[in-house]
Amino acid sequence: MRRRTAPGRIPALPLGLGLAVLLVLSLLCGVALGAAGIGWADVLRLLWAGLTGGTVHTNDAAPYTIVWEIRLPRVLLAAVIGAGLAAVGVAVQAMVRNALADPFVLGISSGAAVGANAVILLGALAGLGVWALSVSAFASALGAMALVYAVARSPHGPTPLRLILTGTALAYGFEAVTTVMVFGAARGEAARSAMMWLLGSLGGANWAQLPLAAVTVAAGWAWLRWRAEALNALSMGDETSAALGVPPPRLRRELFLVTAAVTGTVVAVSGAIGFVGLMVPHVVRMLVGADHRRVLAVAPLAGAVLLVWADVLSRLLLAPAELPVGVITAVVGVPAFLLLMRRGGHAFGGR
Repeated sequence: MRRRTAPGRIPALPLGLGLAVLLVLSLLCGVALGAAGIGWADVLRLLWAGLTGGTVHTNDAAPYTIVWEIRLPRVLLAAVIGAGLAAVGVAVQAMVRNALADPFVLGISSGAAVGANAVILLGALAGLGVWALSVSAFASALGAMALVYAVARSPHGPTPLRLILTGTALAYGFEAVTTVMVFGAARGEAARSAMMWLLGSLGGANWAQLPLAAVTVAAGWAWLRWRAEALNALSMGDETSAALGVPPPRLRRELFLVTAAVTGTVVAVSGAIGFVGLMVPHVVRMLVGADHRRVLAVAPLAGAVLLVWADVLSRLLLAPAELPVGVITAVVGVPAFLLLMRRGGHAFGGR
């Protein structure tokens, strides 16, 4: 039987440069677009004043606050989170060798939800002030990570099947705890805030959240890029990986720690934004091929662009109210993913 000809690939360098330019333009659009109408000329002028420390006229105080203190950190955080989710999605799919895996398959986001809702609904860690939500979500994400790893361990290390089954089972348990907390909430507004967080929201983004998220995502991406060759070996199977000098159990442990740290960090500041880590790696592989060196060079940029525009739509569609960002990524991602699967079934487990 004749082997099907591989589809044409786009060189990673020009695609990456194009996405980088698109990301810059998307960030500018994200700052300019919103419920409060601010002209493009004013946005650029206020951004320049903020970057250079220039003087802002008294009449521009309100627009400057909107542009510099509300929208800019929000779109930058959206880009960081999108890049992190896409990079971790690539890593998780290689780690468990499952095309349906995403950053949340290990149950870490569901564990983070327990901690976040303990703050929103029960007032836990109130002494930490504005940091209570992020600290509680991150701590519970780490707890979930430790629990998943402890249960999934075997004499041969955390195997793909055990990781998926353990993560899925514990995720259901964490979600049950969260559901009980939401239904038991005394205040309806608190339950609404909890649901917004569960579906992902960047409404609380600020400059204080950006450095830690950016450093964690950058460090995680750099490590994954450095280990791209090992990911190529792991994706070919444990026996092949071991024959190439890449011990699968050790690499999975390292991947588990890196993906858990990045996932826990981004979930702590944005909630559980789904579909980015599932769809973006597949799209990028169809464009540049399966080599993780190319995929990891392009996927974070694609994820950043996707989430910036998803956040823009979440602000505009029901302005001045906001939709959860996870709703936008699902509405856009589901039909796009199904279309890609229909047109490239061989890349999704077909012939």
